[in-house]
Amino acid sequence: MTLTKALTGLALSAFLMGTAAFAGEIVINSDQSDPTPKKAMEELIADFQVKYPDITVKWNNFDHEGYKAAIRNFLTADPPDVAAWYAGNRMEPFVKAGLFEDVSDVWAANGLDDQLKSAASSMTIDGKKWGVPYTYYQWGIYYRKDLFEQNGITPPKNWAELLAASEKLKAAGIAPFAIGTKALWPTAGWFDYLDLRVNGYEFHMDLTAGKIPYTDPRVKAVFEKWAELVKPGYFIENHAAIDWQDAIPQMVQGKAAMYLMGNFAVATMKDGGLTEDQIGFMQFPEITAGIPMSEDAPTDTFHIPAGAKNKEDAKVFLAYLASPEAQAKMNATLGQLPVNNQSAKPTDTFLEAGFTMLSNAHALAQFYDRDAPAEMAKAGMEGFQEFMVKPDDIDRILERLEKTRAKVYK
Repeated sequence: MTLTKALTGLALSAFLMGTAAFAGEIVINSDQSDPTPKKAMEELIADFQVKYPDITVKWNNFDHEGYKAAIRNFLTADPPDVAAWYAGNRMEPFVKAGLFEDVSDVWAANGLDDQLKSAASSMTIDGKKWGVPYTYYQWGIYYRKDLFEQNGITPPKNWAELLAASEKLKAAGIAPFAIGTKALWPTAGWFDYLDLRVNGYEFHMDLTAGKIPYTDPRVKAVFEKWAELVKPGYFIENHAAIDWQDAIPQMVQGKAAMYLMGNFAVATMKDGGLTEDQIGFMQFPEITAGIPMSEDAPTDTFHIPAGAKNKEDAKVFLAYLASPEAQAKMNATLGQLPVNNQSAKPTDTFLEAGFTMLSNAHALAQFYDRDAPAEMAKAGMEGFQEFMVKPDDIDRILERLEKTRAKVYK
């Protein structure tokens, strides 16, 4: 291996400090047990080994639930050199416990502050970067383009336009929004976006980190905006009795016009009979003027454990993982989006729209049930669903959530 190749992706200073040639083994632990992620990871490792033949990769692949249960134990007792996890508040406990390595040097040496800038805030704690994001997917409002055209509606850019469009659709006998809340989590997408648009990303992250009471007037303001859709009946009826997929036929049959959901819903819409020409995608509209547009984009990441035995070669792997080419190839297999804004744009219409939106986002939230601890997320989503059925109970619901917050974030 030439010196030039050996230095690819690493800070020169690391080499000058006497780092040995890139010889050795890195151990990677991850949870890509489903067929598609497993294939993407196999391709990534194979390509990495071609580029860096002096680094041997040992890959330990776990199932999702087993991995979540095991990660804290292996980070403490027998850390690998690289470990898969998630961004934002899901990452923070391991950072605060001293179990993840600061990889700010990898970001600096590879121009990642620019190339991965939309995800930078969700990878930063105490001014340092603690991992590398490699895949995410967009949330937003999917809508029936033909129904919009038939009713003289253009995609709303702000809250007033969204309310006007909803009123027009309702008058035409069409439910503005499909949703299924039996499984609770679709309500979290609504709460996230309303809070991100009413109060902004920084407030939202402080709330999900337990730093703001749920009885704060700014939180109540989020629900008051939500009520402007709930009280006029702008969501389909009986949504608490159905799962998210069960609401798709309402879109297919033209009984509902919009759906706030992740991009994975497109395949279900197409399977139900909608053509690509019938489906549109739009960013969740602005509510408070001047607040930068942040998005929900659950982000998967890799980290170097603090106790890793081969941190220098692990940094080579993270730098490779962060590259535009590696991210484009991985996400073509995954059917998701590269975080690197220099990656080739996806050819899929909806992924291309999501790539542009997320690449220009102010910041990325990870979704309520990732950003908040499990007990708080469960109580929060129960409260969101209850609010959508009984919007007049807002004060009682928020008081209950505040009691949970006081208990969870001790």
